[in-house]
Amino acid sequence: MKKRLALFGSLILAAIFSPIVALLLSAIGLFLSVWIVVPAPNFSLLPFGVATPELSPWLLGLNAIAAIVAFKSLKLGWLGYGALASSVVALTLSSLPLIQLPKAVQNAEAAMVQALGQDYAAKLPDNSRPQPFVLLDAFRGLPTPEVRYTPDIPFARPDGVELKLDVYRPPQPGRYPAIVMIYGGAWREGNPRLNADFNRYMAARGYVVWAISYRLAPRYRFPAQLEDVRSAITFVRQHAAEYETDPDRLALMGRSAGGHLAMLGAYKPDATPVRAVVNYYGPVDLTVGYYDLPKPDPIDSRTVLRTFLGGSPEEFPDLYRAASPINDVTRPLPPTLLIYAGRDHLVQAKFGEQMGDRLRSYGTIAPYIEIPWAEHAFDAVFNGVSNQLALYYTERFLAWALR
Repeated sequence: MKKRLALFGSLILAAIFSPIVALLLSAIGLFLSVWIVVPAPNFSLLPFGVATPELSPWLLGLNAIAAIVAFKSLKLGWLGYGALASSVVALTLSSLPLIQLPKAVQNAEAAMVQALGQDYAAKLPDNSRPQPFVLLDAFRGLPTPEVRYTPDIPFARPDGVELKLDVYRPPQPGRYPAIVMIYGGAWREGNPRLNADFNRYMAARGYVVWAISYRLAPRYRFPAQLEDVRSAITFVRQHAAEYETDPDRLALMGRSAGGHLAMLGAYKPDATPVRAVVNYYGPVDLTVGYYDLPKPDPIDSRTVLRTFLGGSPEEFPDLYRAASPINDVTRPLPPTLLIYAGRDHLVQAKFGEQMGDRLRSYGTIAPYIEIPWAEHAFDAVFNGVSNQLALYYTERFLAWALR
């Protein structure tokens, strides 16, 4: 953080004393800010689409400074006017997430109150986030306190593949509710170390977080991943006392492919009972998703699904149905928090909204929160605008469900 602030300060000073650097800053600011509204056309550019909305407070500062310096550089003629115009456009673009934030918070709060009741936040730990967004945290980062961490615990060995999990426990001994965390990565990559900041954050607030692994496609195709999630849940329950876990207060949580597996792990008719599910932008209907593609489609969704399931819906219709959590919603299910990105070009937000509607139609408590400016994997920027909002309501939902 200190290095970033130092670099930012150096750029400011350079811009003040060099109009040419001001022109360069204007161009850089515009290039980065454009990705807040322009979807990434391919996977290599996707990080710009993910990160720039989350770093918008930084971009807002950069573009404001560039605009001021460009205004002082109008003596350069058309170059100065061009730099000023670029900075004004970039300044407008970089302000969009913060402009949309109050309405997004209002909608999220309404969804939570409607689903959980006016006093849904009554059981919050004292060290929970006080607000959905704290500007200072966007610059200094969110605290990740020291917790007790036990990595690489073997929990299963299917087909000779050793699967391991990591456990994050609160600083003090006790008996705590638990979160089984399932990472994303299109079912073909990833490991339990992903989202470690989130795991430490939640452990510091009184949860045991079990970050599990599972076999990956294409070598292992569905239902291997679901079988591994079930093995992990069984292990958690069997070793609950050893790791200070209350097995009767257990939630499944995942992001993207992990959110998909969390839903399947909780929704199947023969699933081990859990108290709650948290799904960040997970696929819900793989058959429909195969045909209704995002535009653009930077990850090549059909290839991802064929890799995961071995072929197309025409070839394996029953497998696609079995792998689609929405088909398991035929009865009341564990309370589920659904958080989706409004500009998601991997898993479109409309599918998450449909899942929420279907869950509620069968009597399941299912608040749906959509973050309008966000792209898929927005929480990769842990102190970003979107993750602060998602974290605020995830804390409250889990406290309501598990405490």
